[in-house]
Amino acid sequence: MLGSYEAFKESIFRLTSIDLNSYKERQMKRRIDSLITKHGITSYKSYVDILKSEKVFFNEFINYITINVSEFYRNPEQWRVLEEEVLPFIFERYGKKLKIWSAACSTGDEPYSLVMLLSKYLPQSYIKILATDIDRLVIEKAKIGIYNQKSLKDLPSEYINKFFTQVNDKAFQISDDIKACVEFRQHDLLRDPYPEDCDLIVCRNVLIYFTDEAKNRIYSNFKSALKKDGILFVGSTEQMLQASQLGFRTFKSFFYVKQ
Repeated sequence: MLGSYEAFKESIFRLTSIDLNSYKERQMKRRIDSLITKHGITSYKSYVDILKSEKVFFNEFINYITINVSEFYRNPEQWRVLEEEVLPFIFERYGKKLKIWSAACSTGDEPYSLVMLLSKYLPQSYIKILATDIDRLVIEKAKIGIYNQKSLKDLPSEYINKFFTQVNDKAFQISDDIKACVEFRQHDLLRDPYPEDCDLIVCRNVLIYFTDEAKNRIYSNFKSALKKDGILFVGSTEQMLQASQLGFRTFKSFFYVKQ
């Protein structure tokens, strides 16, 4: 036994301001326990002491609990709906200088996908994406913009040819023109203030890790962050079952309009 997980959660909150109570406990505890035992550490208390004194361990822990599974154009059929139905709806209401937020952006695959798609319809000087994540390390990776071939498997070849340079037989680097359209910031969805007056918020494949209470709090904050008729785009396992009670109506599967 590693000791009291409740005490561990309190220690982590004091150390990092990350509230582990907002994550599904069985899933998160299993991840943390496997990380601790991998290092041969025998108690939560010992592990917290190491996190306080060893930056390498601290960074590994933050990177490990903020689950980063990302790829370009994940679920391509949803990106087609975004292109063919959602963007025309937004352009009609708000013109072409849009405020777009990619929340929990991980290694940048998603905001960069948005820029590439928007560049088909807008001058790049019009495109500004705010991209945020709780994990500083993945933000640094996103700014570098080097990706393996697997990350690009669903990306249309026209984008790969136009916006990437092959670094070696397994790695590709995204162009500086695309990177210049994205502003990265560190942000905690559970704790930090949200941007305002967004036309489109993209937050996919992260809310599944939160409790229902935390999810509803985040949805409420997203609603406040959107303009009227602004759109929230969520992941393929994250459909809002009670959208109207949360102040949204369904536009298409995985796309919700602020009422």
